[in-house]
Amino acid sequence: MYQYDTFDHQLLADRVAEFSDQVDRRLTGALTEDQFRPLRLMNGLYLEMHAYMLRVAIPYGVLSSRQLRGLAAVARTWDKGYGHFTTRQNIQFNWPRLTDVPAILQALADVEMHAIQTSGACIRNVTIDPFAGVAGDEIADPRPWAEIIRQWSTLHPEFTFLPRKFKIAISGAIEDRAAVRFHDIGLRVIRNDAGDLGFRVWVGGGLGRTPRVARELRPFLPAAQILGYLEAALRVYNLHGRRDNKYKARIKILVDEIGIDAYRDQVEAEWHAAGGPALVVPEAEIARVADFFAVPDYVTLPDATVELARWRGADSGFDAWMGTNILTHRAPGYAAVTVSLKPVGGIPGDITADQMDAMADLADRYSLGELRATKEQNLVLPNVRQDQLHALWSALRSLGLETANKGRVTDIISCPGQDYCSLANARSIPMAQEISRRFADRRRLDTLGPITLNVSGCINACGHHHVGNIGLLGVDKRGAEAYQLVLGGDAGEADSSIAQITGRAMTAEEAVDAVEVTAAVYLDRRQDAETFIQTFRRIGVTPFKEAIDAAR
Repeated sequence: MYQYDTFDHQLLADRVAEFSDQVDRRLTGALTEDQFRPLRLMNGLYLEMHAYMLRVAIPYGVLSSRQLRGLAAVARTWDKGYGHFTTRQNIQFNWPRLTDVPAILQALADVEMHAIQTSGACIRNVTIDPFAGVAGDEIADPRPWAEIIRQWSTLHPEFTFLPRKFKIAISGAIEDRAAVRFHDIGLRVIRNDAGDLGFRVWVGGGLGRTPRVARELRPFLPAAQILGYLEAALRVYNLHGRRDNKYKARIKILVDEIGIDAYRDQVEAEWHAAGGPALVVPEAEIARVADFFAVPDYVTLPDATVELARWRGADSGFDAWMGTNILTHRAPGYAAVTVSLKPVGGIPGDITADQMDAMADLADRYSLGELRATKEQNLVLPNVRQDQLHALWSALRSLGLETANKGRVTDIISCPGQDYCSLANARSIPMAQEISRRFADRRRLDTLGPITLNVSGCINACGHHHVGNIGLLGVDKRGAEAYQLVLGGDAGEADSSIAQITGRAMTAEEAVDAVEVTAAVYLDRRQDAETFIQTFRRIGVTPFKEAIDAAR
């Protein structure tokens, strides 16, 4: 992974000193809250319902064991002993005191972490496939390109005050595990007919109150030209994006208003005016950054098939975990392991300081010291020997982290909702917890198969309800918490779709019952080995609506 140089260390030292002075001035009253707000947002600090919340950047979701221990120390020393992983592969601390934030930022800087550009109208954390560099279906590793974009975008003077926040995602594999078509700009690693590496560029995707599936901006852009092209795309948006109405300020609205063809023409014109194809990332710089992500020295391993089969036969829990939480690795004899942060009845994405320390130890022991945070609010150990999978699972079980539900209906994405967020209309966490309990039975999970279920506490869609196969949206119904059920969303590049509303808002109990009815309709109507989303696309939303209405 990327290692800081003297410039990086000095940048963070200067930023910590600067913000420490700003905090002091706020505490003495020299700065009003209105004056302080843009300064704290530039340092990832929000003011929520009950306390400040600090969002820490995890660039493209890649963590070292040392960094995770640093996060554990923050949780234990300055928070309430836990952190919350987010859908942008970051982590949030929900209870820091303002007086402690400079010390927290210094502790983060000590382990080469920060909170820059985790909030505000700027380019946010670039997200990627959490299995980058190890997935068996990978075309090329997107991590070097995510790091190049990170360095280019950090404190970029032209894009520090955009019309609105700006999100970029990169997928480097055949299967899109980064939801590239639901980002302001999505980049898909491809090769052209000549074998040259490049990107398919999508623009104008996003969720929130106006969900949009991104449109193709360029079918192929040579990889080395990416920064010049991104700069042109952002410059056009920065020039024309709405600043008078924050609800219409995202790039998806601009693309809606002028059309993809007009937007593309302006981007191409801007790009060529600035030098176009001649604006390239130097080969030496690409090679320098790529060296940070070189393939580890994997060892030649004996075939563990017989041993794994024996363990699977002897323990149904391990067998279930192997069936859901393991991804095929590109290196023979290894596996990439998803560690679910969704225990039955748990809070999706939450992890205690003790669990963080233990996970750091397991990363050192079993995964070459590296972890990944995922947009599904889980963790990944990317380099585990297959002959050590049972030992790892046993260790995870002792920590309460052995849940076998990756990609199942209880692998719920959820925002913090009204328990923390001042924007939320309803509580997402209790909803996710109750659904998790209802569907906890292992045989039931296996029968239902792959289903994504996402919960958002408000229309801002931080829980990605629009792209869940099943989604729940918290709404205000005459002053009471209520939920809308939506069905048919999909975040994959090839089959991207936005979920459809099934009917009027419901109480929390009715909403959970409606999820039960939805599952029953699927099981009754599916054919052969269809997944939920395949059955939904074949029969449409009407049978689900009718069954839900009949049950109410």
